[in-house]
Amino acid sequence: MCSEEKIFPEGMIPLGSSFFTFDCNPGVSCFTSCCKNVNLTLYPYDIIRLKNGLRMDSEDFMRAHSFLVRGDNPFFPTVKLKLNDDREKSCPFLTATGCSVYSDRPSACRTYPVERAVDRSCENGISSDFYFLTSHSYCLGHNEKKEFKVDSWIRNQRLTEYNTMNALWVEIDSLFATNPWKGEGEGGEKQQLAFMVCYNIDGFRRFCEEFSLLKQFKIGGHFKRRIAKEDQELLKFGFEWLKTIFTGKSSLLLR
Repeated sequence: MCSEEKIFPEGMIPLGSSFFTFDCNPGVSCFTSCCKNVNLTLYPYDIIRLKNGLRMDSEDFMRAHSFLVRGDNPFFPTVKLKLNDDREKSCPFLTATGCSVYSDRPSACRTYPVERAVDRSCENGISSDFYFLTSHSYCLGHNEKKEFKVDSWIRNQRLTEYNTMNALWVEIDSLFATNPWKGEGEGGEKQQLAFMVCYNIDGFRRFCEEFSLLKQFKIGGHFKRRIAKEDQELLKFGFEWLKTIFTGKSSLLLR
């Protein structure tokens, strides 16, 4: 933790260990209102969970359910959820009874009404997480009586794996913000390769097999078996591989 006191924007007060009340269920009159006309960013682990839950190839998922915009990172695109082309601009996974992908819903959906901020400014390199309570005027879930603290909300929404994977993504996105492919121009070969690793994990798996990529590094048998079975482990390897390409420094060791 950083020793100096943090100064936050006006109105943003970290929750710390304080309680907040919230619940979302079909009995709340605004139920599914938040699933319409949303501006939802999808992170690499979100794609993995959604495409696996839907039993889709990641490339097919990206074509069907996402579009790219220029976001906060000027040197790498941001992926957004493509909404239905209907009057309400509803989420493509919304049904009459609620979310059809609830167990694999994206980070932003499961985190609300808590917002997570990661401070990486400490000189010792140790990051700190801060959580804030946010709200939308139409959301009546704040009037419900269920009480949570940040820790219990993280457990309730099964956010631990998402937070872990998203923290790894922030590190890679920060690397991309340094423009490591300078000189290539937008959509160059290295940028396309990075995009494949981050958002087309099935394509990256095929790439690894075609070029025997894993065999080029000293990787323990246990990790190799997990990579073979679990997309999130392949994504972790991919992030380290990208760090090797662009910085020459990663946890990977060449054979």
